[in-house]
Amino acid sequence: MKIAMVGQFPPHIGGVGVHIHTLSKELVKKGHEVYVITYPHKDIKDIDGIHVIGTKGVNIPGLRGLFFAINAKRELKKLIERENIDIIHGHYLLPAGWASVKAGKSTHTKTYVTSHGSDMFETYKKQKFTRPLINKVLKDADVVLAVSEALKEEIIKTDIPNIKEKTRLHWNSIDVNKFKTTEENKDKFKKELVQEFNIDADKPIVLFVGNIIKRKNVEVLIEAKKEMGIEANLVIVGDGPQSKELKEKCENENIENVYFTGSRGDVEDIIPSCDLLVLPSLSESFGLVLIEALSCGKPVIGSNVGGIKEIITEDVGLLIDPNDPSDLANAIDRVLSDEDLMERFKSNARDRAKDFGETELPYDELN
Repeated sequence: MKIAMVGQFPPHIGGVGVHIHTLSKELVKKGHEVYVITYPHKDIKDIDGIHVIGTKGVNIPGLRGLFFAINAKRELKKLIERENIDIIHGHYLLPAGWASVKAGKSTHTKTYVTSHGSDMFETYKKQKFTRPLINKVLKDADVVLAVSEALKEEIIKTDIPNIKEKTRLHWNSIDVNKFKTTEENKDKFKKELVQEFNIDADKPIVLFVGNIIKRKNVEVLIEAKKEMGIEANLVIVGDGPQSKELKEKCENENIENVYFTGSRGDVEDIIPSCDLLVLPSLSESFGLVLIEALSCGKPVIGSNVGGIKEIITEDVGLLIDPNDPSDLANAIDRVLSDEDLMERFKSNARDRAKDFGETELPYDELN
């Protein structure tokens, strides 16, 4: 069959891109043909047998999504007509989901949409003008997929006719063979940090990986760093609108041993060097980076919200209040100071990751 994906995709960095890539590779492996329509980028190219189509547009906040919605719909309709596409799958309800259902309705093509979390937990709740658009996407999609039970419940709350019947749980998955700690990569990133930042390699590394935006709550992690009893390196991998102010906060308040690396595309070679990964999000539908860390055999700490609490069990990590820096500081100190606890978390981590290691294809037409 021929499947068209719509949404973020490499070389763009992010969890949605990882999810689409993983799903697409599995489809190609099973003999299907996959096309991905994604945001503009100068390095767009076909990878892993997947046909990648970059749209035109501008990278200006507020306009980027609008341009993508319009141009993705146009490219999708052309693709459907040219390749006789069997299934459309839009990732994120806005703008990719909107483009997908619009093109799907006009060409009578079966359309799936996946909600990845912030579209419902953030956009839908806080930007009221988007609600009619999101409701329309949920109404017109043939199947709605949610990446966690918490997100599925949020979608069903919209009370759109037939929404409960057509909304399904579809976990994100990862390649556990890609994310693992080996002799080759276990100190690779740490050596880079020593060379670039002259960090003390004897201190443990507490790692955050993700977009530096308000929802990811990196500020509370920096506040927790001030309260920690154990000396550790806090390494923040990612970029975003809060990067500058958080760097200035560390400088102005003399918060030591906090290192910002910027965005990286080699997370599988970064996580093996850490001692602990933390995801302190205020809201999170899933938290793919937690699975990646567990797959590398690392203990994790995450907020007691959304999909995070569906991932972190008492055998692999701790849940914290994302509004309480002291709670986070105590949790980090506890994991780093209790060798028995650390070893228990590490020994169970990879088995927990394997629960998400099989990529399930959600399409009725393939069964």
